[in-house]
Amino acid sequence: MRIETAEITLVGDREQNQDRVALAGSRDAALLVVVDGMGGHAEGERAAQTAADTLVRSFRRRRMPCGAPAEFLATSVEAAHDAVVALGDGLPIETKPRATCVCALIQDSRVWWLHVGDARAYLFRRGALVERTRDHSHVEALLQEGLITEDEVAGHPMRHYVEACLGGETGLPDLDSVPSHDLEHGDVVLLCSDGFWSGHGDEALAGAAHDHSALDRWLADAAAEAVRAGTPFADNATAAALRFLAS
Repeated sequence: MRIETAEITLVGDREQNQDRVALAGSRDAALLVVVDGMGGHAEGERAAQTAADTLVRSFRRRRMPCGAPAEFLATSVEAAHDAVVALGDGLPIETKPRATCVCALIQDSRVWWLHVGDARAYLFRRGALVERTRDHSHVEALLQEGLITEDEVAGHPMRHYVEACLGGETGLPDLDSVPSHDLEHGDVVLLCSDGFWSGHGDEALAGAAHDHSALDRWLADAAAEAVRAGTPFADNATAAALRFLAS
């Protein structure tokens, strides 16, 4: 499998970077992970690092390519959730560590992804958006009901209210069943935190990914633009991307 990968994380205007990004690969498969420790909750950085480490460890312990990719992602995210929950043992519920998360597995010329919260996954092809995840958030519900437009999402006063996360309560958050997608030569898979995507429209991201020949340069430019768009209150901006070149 021939691929190109890149990652970026910027602190923005925050005192700490509570985002984490991870890439893991073998000859026949690749895992992309972006985790966002939830601001306002204790130990967001630790929650994000724990979740990312757990997901990468699950990939490295599993023989790849695996026979049940969707099941692998679900059980790996469940393990990450349990690990973050364990960090909060003995703490009041309002201070327990939490995080949003998105991960993607690429193998057999296909991509599978899973997310919890408002960290997103995108699939771009020839400068166009093929698919993206739908946030587990109040604002996404308003969007799906037609009460706000896509352009109103980033600036909505309730944009940071997520309805699912890793950690906190012991119960596993709802995990959406998302269809896998075949990959074609040149396709770009993007995973990112809300601090990254909030500075861009979906179509603009797709076009920029197509126009840049170097994936790392595109991610660096896009992350910097997200921070500029959010100044002086820019969030951490983090992303991982993969360009599929051949099976």
